[in-house]
Amino acid sequence: MSNQPKNVVVILLDSLNKHDLSAFDGNQFDTPNIDRLAQRSVKFTNHHTGSLPCIPARHDILVGAWDFLWKPWGSIELWEESITAALRRKGVVTQLITDHPHLFEVGGENFHTDFAAWEYERGHESDPWKTRPDPSWIGAPSFGRGHTHYDNSRGYFNGAEDFPGPRTMRAAAKWIRDASPQHRAKDERFMLFIDEFDPHEPFDTPEEWAMKYDDTWEGPHLVWPPYAVDAIAQGILSKREAHQIHSQYGSKLSMIDHYLGKVLDALDETNAWDDTAIVLCTDHGHYLGDTDVHGRDLWGKPSVPVYKELGNIPMMICWPGVAPRVCNALTTSTDIHATIAEVFDAEVKHRTHGTSLQPLINSKSERIRDWLLTGVWGREVQLVTEEWRYSRGPTGANAPLSLWSNRWSTMPIAKYPNYKMPNPDERAKLDKMPGSTIPVIRQPFVEGDLLPFWAMAAQFEHILYNRKEDPQESTNRIDGSYESDAVELLRHALVQVEAPTDHLVRLGLN
Repeated sequence: MSNQPKNVVVILLDSLNKHDLSAFDGNQFDTPNIDRLAQRSVKFTNHHTGSLPCIPARHDILVGAWDFLWKPWGSIELWEESITAALRRKGVVTQLITDHPHLFEVGGENFHTDFAAWEYERGHESDPWKTRPDPSWIGAPSFGRGHTHYDNSRGYFNGAEDFPGPRTMRAAAKWIRDASPQHRAKDERFMLFIDEFDPHEPFDTPEEWAMKYDDTWEGPHLVWPPYAVDAIAQGILSKREAHQIHSQYGSKLSMIDHYLGKVLDALDETNAWDDTAIVLCTDHGHYLGDTDVHGRDLWGKPSVPVYKELGNIPMMICWPGVAPRVCNALTTSTDIHATIAEVFDAEVKHRTHGTSLQPLINSKSERIRDWLLTGVWGREVQLVTEEWRYSRGPTGANAPLSLWSNRWSTMPIAKYPNYKMPNPDERAKLDKMPGSTIPVIRQPFVEGDLLPFWAMAAQFEHILYNRKEDPQESTNRIDGSYESDAVELLRHALVQVEAPTDHLVRLGLN
């Protein structure tokens, strides 16, 4: 292709809500640099997360396979590899710049190892960076979290440029400005992966940003959102506190957007637009008082169904020689992996679930898939098509349910000293993953076993939205005539991806 890019830059902003972005017709917060990129890009309006939450979503992007059907959270397994390993075999330079602590915790610790180089900006959320807090910062209400690693680090951030997000963006801009021209001069292709944890909580910013959308608030800013359903009705939050939390999310979003501008400036200075594809994406959204089909206000992301606000996520791609426009085709995060592999003609040696976005980008096709799967391990499994969003929960007890992994790490638990997932026990079996001959430990779970906290809530339900007739997804259309077709397609999809038969049984699809 004449417009095939030589290089790729991926910018992942964590917990980025599509409906809060003016580029996608939101109007709540200022994001002039996301808008600036959008003016050059193909905007994907029908893009959806696959596996949730943070590390499973990155597994989708970097490994290209839906993770949530087999395990809740974990490292790259022995039968698979990151796209960076495939790129290195092709001689492509790969660079990771991030402030994301989960990449260096148990369960995410080997995602960085196949990059040619990586840079970690310290101090965000759960990063155990400092042993003692700076007493100049008194902290903020944390809605049950108690003392956090962030409390130890926060006092070391003075101006905005001391915060991890701005440091990450400045480091990325420096790499683009200083290193990428050297690689170009040697005719070396590269992929830069900027994994920026903002606007993920804590929604903490310097005062000039913190007051931007709520200048009448008095006292410590509410930077830690609760993870709750019906928080206002339960008395966890007042309506005034709810407004403050959402405004702090907006402040964090606007601050990181400002520093995203430094990255875009560096792309301007190096004329990168001529030979580089720029992908702006996220892992999932974040509920900030959004209302569900039952009229409840939702907060956080675990233990709640994947409604539109959480699952329909923003993505835009600036592609050399391609004019900006809107693309309404159905896409998901694993498709990013397939696209990168195609750009660099990289051989992927394990089973994946993505389809390249290039036919959509180049207007060669109007669709690349008819359906996608999304969800959280141990909870509902969701099928999304152009017309429907169908979420199906267990029909009885949440069983059978198995965890498949040879790297037995199910979530980052270092900050929860009393929380311990069970190791494989006498119930464990050796099995094989689809497309692999490598034996894998399959640990069955039974009722009473400790599950990851996002899988424990008993909120399983069947939900069916007609996305064409009801774009806001406000009316549950569960009934016999509509659901029967959705059931058959979900069964087909699970069989097509060779999902564990456990899911067919626990969802009543066998």
